[in-house]
Amino acid sequence: MTAAATVSNFYYGAVTPIAAYLMACFGAALGLRCTTRSLRGAGRKAGWLALGAVSIGCGIWTMHFVGMIGFNVQGALVSYDPARTLLSLAVAIVVVAVGVFLVGYRGAAPLNLGMAGTITGLGVAAMHYLGMAAMHTHGTLRYSAPTVALSVLIAVVAATAALWAAVSVHGLWSSLGASLVMGVAVTGMHYTGMAAVSVDLDGSTATGQSSVGLLSFLLFMLAGPLTVLLIAAVIVMFDPDMMLGDDERERPVSGARGAHRATAEPAEPGVPGESAERASW
Repeated sequence: MTAAATVSNFYYGAVTPIAAYLMACFGAALGLRCTTRSLRGAGRKAGWLALGAVSIGCGIWTMHFVGMIGFNVQGALVSYDPARTLLSLAVAIVVVAVGVFLVGYRGAAPLNLGMAGTITGLGVAAMHYLGMAAMHTHGTLRYSAPTVALSVLIAVVAATAALWAAVSVHGLWSSLGASLVMGVAVTGMHYTGMAAVSVDLDGSTATGQSSVGLLSFLLFMLAGPLTVLLIAAVIVMFDPDMMLGDDERERPVSGARGAHRATAEPAEPGVPGESAERASW
């Protein structure tokens, strides 16, 4: 005998959705600065694109599982399969890398951007539902097909917009603004997907959720991606070119060139007739 369970995505109130949104923004901001750096020169382009992909992928995955901390099934114990959880992290990084490298090397032409955005968006949605498949509870998870389709559509649109921003938005403040919008899109995709979930309990248990055990597991799984994001943040902060927008970067260069010309061509007191002698040479 099965019974529909009461499901909540806000077990700890507004703490988890706000934290999830901030993580999505953090990863997006780092990814945008890394892709901007890759486009400013051929040196280490692949490395910057890879770091950007890892930052965005880890940000999206961390957002998902921070959000899952607040997921609760009343009357059931929730746990996660570590292997599938880590697999979902790998999927997030790989699909973002595919999109980032496509637009990083081939540009944001409509056809290329659409293909990259579709691949990445479908991959992000796959990461989300693979992470859900890693969840075990005393019951059966069911999904509303229309809501699932809507979440996939949001993922594709969000991924396409993120990839466009990665190669088109270069200023520091505009990158930060774009990351805030991307955070809304990615977090919206997550909670739209979660709205599609319902749980039918099998009646074999009446155990309440072990909040401490579940929280400990998720925090342990989050430690690795969070460390990667912090390392990426240190790299960004200690690269002066990464922290400058195009306007700020170009202004001192032009000034330096002018100063160079002024010092490179000093007025020399010449000997009478010296200029004419040089001209004859």
